[in-house]
Amino acid sequence: MRYLHTMVRIRNIDDSLAFYCDGLGMREVRRIDNERGRFTLIFLAAPEDVPRATTEKAPMLELTYNWDTEDYGSARNFGHLAFLVDDIYATCARLAAKGVTINRPPRDGHMAFVRSRI
Repeated sequence: MRYLHTMVRIRNIDDSLAFYCDGLGMREVRRIDNERGRFTLIFLAAPEDVPRATTEKAPMLELTYNWDTEDYGSARNFGHLAFLVDDIYATCARLAAKGVTINRPPRDGHMAFVRSRI
């Protein structure tokens, strides 16, 4: 298993980049605008991680900006932790057997959403 990224929802791209890049010194590695899904993904890396982040695309911070207004309240900005596993179907089956909720089972062999027990 390999850690890929942490996703955080943001309300304002400019304000968020001012905090993460200007304030913390992170660097934007790539950006994806998805018109169909109406969102923008911005991937950031720490300065020393930029070379590895651009070749391996990990580990990074993923900022997700949804184009449509949504109230995240004070605690809904956190989105997910992403991990790469050898067999997503076997991993989900193992977790489900332990009583873990699979919010979105794998459909394409690449992604599933699993609820943590915290």
